[in-house]
Amino acid sequence: MNIFPLIGIGISTLNSKHEELDVRYHLILNKHQEILNTHQMEHPGYEKLESMIVTPNEKDDFNKEISQLLSVKDRQKLVMYKIEKDEDVADIHDAYLKLYLLSLRACQPNQLNLTNIFGALPNVAWTNHGPVDVHEIDLLRSKEGEVTVRSVDKFPCMTDYIIPSGVRVADASRVRLGAYLSEGTTVMHEGFVNFNAGTLGPAMIEGRISAGVIIGKNSDLGGGCSTMGTLSGGNDIKISVGEDCLLGANSGLGIPIGDRCIIEAGLYLTGGSKVEVLDSGNQVVEIVKASALSGQNDLLFIRNSISGAIQCKPNIKSVILNETLHKND
Repeated sequence: MNIFPLIGIGISTLNSKHEELDVRYHLILNKHQEILNTHQMEHPGYEKLESMIVTPNEKDDFNKEISQLLSVKDRQKLVMYKIEKDEDVADIHDAYLKLYLLSLRACQPNQLNLTNIFGALPNVAWTNHGPVDVHEIDLLRSKEGEVTVRSVDKFPCMTDYIIPSGVRVADASRVRLGAYLSEGTTVMHEGFVNFNAGTLGPAMIEGRISAGVIIGKNSDLGGGCSTMGTLSGGNDIKISVGEDCLLGANSGLGIPIGDRCIIEAGLYLTGGSKVEVLDSGNQVVEIVKASALSGQNDLLFIRNSISGAIQCKPNIKSVILNETLHKND
């Protein structure tokens, strides 16, 4: 991708063994633009920063200045890291920088090489005192008293690191860093967005967006619905939902669908599901696997309440989001 090479500067939290638990980036830039600059910090530019990475003794004064600006504390260290090109994830610096790029909307889901990201990230206790080594929680409690552990996971909540403009997230614990949320996206309490997944425009998310799944603009994922991901279960098909679509409450989707499609509430549609294809007169034309209908527009999937058969017919309804709900200024 044209975004590389790039450099990130941030702070890493350490455990008692001086092993890194996370990286909070404050400056990300490439040769052409700043992607992130949380403190509006002054810096010498990409080329000079690049030379500092190659020749570390040139950056002593800069390190001191930036460490003071970012208030680097005990059990923290300054990180200056460069990604030359988009290769497998090498370490925690690489992993966090790529997750930042996704949540900052600099790269869309499935555009980055995230191979080995689980191996590069440590399992961390995410607490009201920040990231903590899971083996050091009791030590922290002995010093601090009350410690609330919100999760034990390799990925932090996105909103603890980045809050994209124009979004609303009702339960921040259900959106991981690395989620891609476009302006106008509303994630309600039952909504979940994994890393390397998200929305390409205004959307109502009350269901699950699994890793690798992309939701088109003006689409609505009803309460408790599910999209099949690729992290487990042997599924290697990238699921996507087109524009102006509706996944009914408690439905499920295991194929990519095009624009203006509707999945009936409670219907789980997998690639191997046998589907009766109906014409405009509700006559069965053929019976196919659902995968044969992948990516097609203007389809309505329902279950016949008498026969129990899954049926597909032309969709004549429009899905319209409530604009007031998605003006997230």
